[in-house]
Amino acid sequence: MQIHDFKSVVANYKVIFFDAYGVLKNYNGLIPGVEKTFQYLRETNKEFYILTNDASRKPRQLADSYHNLGISDIVQDNIISSGMLAMDYLKQKVKSGKVVFLGTDDSAYYIETLGLEAVPISELDINDLTGIQALAFLDDEGFDWKTDLNKTINLLRRKNIPVIVANTDATYPVSKKEIAIAMGGLSEMIEAIVGKQFVGFGKPDSQMFIFAYEHIKTANIEKKDILMVGDTLHTDILGGNKFGLDTVLVLTGNTQSEDAEVRIRSSGIIPTYICEAATIE
Repeated sequence: MQIHDFKSVVANYKVIFFDAYGVLKNYNGLIPGVEKTFQYLRETNKEFYILTNDASRKPRQLADSYHNLGISDIVQDNIISSGMLAMDYLKQKVKSGKVVFLGTDDSAYYIETLGLEAVPISELDINDLTGIQALAFLDDEGFDWKTDLNKTINLLRRKNIPVIVANTDATYPVSKKEIAIAMGGLSEMIEAIVGKQFVGFGKPDSQMFIFAYEHIKTANIEKKDILMVGDTLHTDILGGNKFGLDTVLVLTGNTQSEDAEVRIRSSGIIPTYICEAATIE
């Protein structure tokens, strides 16, 4: 397994797509040295975007979270979140009425921005479903997993409405050795119980990459000019590969150095490069 120098790799591209968790930050905060990466991108005039399966907060709040960690180069326009794709879908499919959601109060932004009424699942009256036009899985926090998931199941048994999943991640790491169930895992369970097909957004689906590609400001950018940097084979790397981008697997998140080669061989998902971290010395 050949390990490449991240700076040498990045130098060959005009636009960089980064995953967030496991690449730029983790449960301890910033990945050490990442701040120098963004200094280098600024000095070399390389455009970049953070592609994240995070619909828990507004794009501005996601950008502010990096400011609080000491990186001021990341602004709202650099954020491409799965919540933005869910919002775009709702804009096309739901013109008025109420959208029930599972998530934090901040995640309601993706519904309310469209002029729709956001109804937290905890506040839904299951005996009065008047005006309910859709259901959105936005974040795994902000509701009671027993009471509100049961209510979700019964809502979908009683009313035939589109269901949007803004974060398709099944799990997320909470420490070096432990993971927790994410919204994608919850929604898959509900999907199986009610026997209905949900509409999911986020990596590795191409919509995320198309959305990001359309937001690039630099003129005449082709796919060969873009590099996708991620820590997870089945989302970041697979999604980048399917979209036709060169990819970097970093070993600071879901894929660790001791099992990277085995995972690549068993999955058949092959990154263009492997780097220890998305950092520049």
